[in-house]
Amino acid sequence: MAANAGLDRELYQKLKWVMFFRVLFYTLLLGSATILQLGKTSPPLTRSLLLLYALIAVIFILSFFYSLILPRIRRLKLFAYAQIAIDTGAVTFIIFLTGSFISLFSFLYLVVIIYASMLLYRRGSMVMAVLSSIQYGLLIDLEYYGLIQPAAMEKGLTITDFTPGEVLYKIVAMMAGCFAVAFFSGLLSEQARRTKKELAVMESHVKRVEKMAAVGEMAAGLAHEIKNPLASLRGSIQMLKDTLASDDDTKTLMGIILREADRLNSLVGDFLMFARPPTGNRSVIELRKGLSEIVALFDADRGVGRLAIETDIPEEIRVEMDPSHLRQILWNLLLNAAEAIEASGKEDGRIRISAHPGRSRHAVLRIEDNGGGISPDLLKTIFDPFVTTKPRGTGLGLSIVHRLVESYDSWLDVESVPGRGAAFILTLKIADDIRGGKGIG
Repeated sequence: MAANAGLDRELYQKLKWVMFFRVLFYTLLLGSATILQLGKTSPPLTRSLLLLYALIAVIFILSFFYSLILPRIRRLKLFAYAQIAIDTGAVTFIIFLTGSFISLFSFLYLVVIIYASMLLYRRGSMVMAVLSSIQYGLLIDLEYYGLIQPAAMEKGLTITDFTPGEVLYKIVAMMAGCFAVAFFSGLLSEQARRTKKELAVMESHVKRVEKMAAVGEMAAGLAHEIKNPLASLRGSIQMLKDTLASDDDTKTLMGIILREADRLNSLVGDFLMFARPPTGNRSVIELRKGLSEIVALFDADRGVGRLAIETDIPEEIRVEMDPSHLRQILWNLLLNAAEAIEASGKEDGRIRISAHPGRSRHAVLRIEDNGGGISPDLLKTIFDPFVTTKPRGTGLGLSIVHRLVESYDSWLDVESVPGRGAAFILTLKIADDIRGGKGIG
């Protein structure tokens, strides 16, 4: 939903610019037509000029109407299609007014197709190419068979001065030009959109890393300050428990203190892991083999039963990482997926793990579940420390996973549709040394 809202905002801004440039273009057209007419000895209000003025007036009125209703439009894409389709009709009318077959303004179809690709991408540009081709072909056919006459019949060449082959050639060339421009401009627009999306993801990723680095530095110092007095406190309580002859209630209380101290010590250890992930001993790991071992251990440990785990990992993908870190990363993500499915109450729980080679010597690993999904609000902060929806969770699991992944020049992202599950996407750096792979044994 957030992504759709962003696309709508982008389309809204583009439509405003298109409306502005449309008014600017027709204003220039009006001015140039007036100046040219003033330099002629012919009557100032010819039929063609009156029709051109009428067209410009209609476009101005439509543009004003567009600007009024734009903030109230919900289906912006359909509104954009309608506007640009009307623009193709306006171009057809301009060509008709300026000589039809011999008009110099047939290139305006290409302009419309180009900005259609900027607003509606490849599909929109192709639709406008079809509309432009049909209108141009119909206009020339009607003129050729004498059913209409161009509004401005200047002395000189007319369509009757050309052979049928030449007329057909121009129609086909115009149509081919429309589709060629639609294809290439649509292709460039799609590439620009993908690049912009990737840059937005990377920008979000960099901000998240910077935020975590700042929190990590603070957390490391705080954790060390807590860990030392906590160890002293625990040792003192243990000595008192072992040496003092106390009643059962006192021993019970001391046992509670020791248990909670252990829990606090574990939390501080997790916090240190998040703040400063250990370097680890890197080795080349065959992802398929390593993942199979982790899934087998996860099945045995969790006793998943009705939970089905599907894997689709190519054999050739190898990564360079500490095996224990890879195990911790994948175990946490599998555990998170299993708990999400259990919380949703679905009986046909399924986790799907797939991988494929990505760009810039990275491999993309997806861990998808069909659980309840993640709410849009939680999705923004899911990797922040102490963010959790679990009653007994600390909110450090995914934060630690994220930090571990970052330490290997890789990154972690998440996609989710509430009610339909979530997918965690690991982009792992492929090992430079691909000679042989190791498991996680």
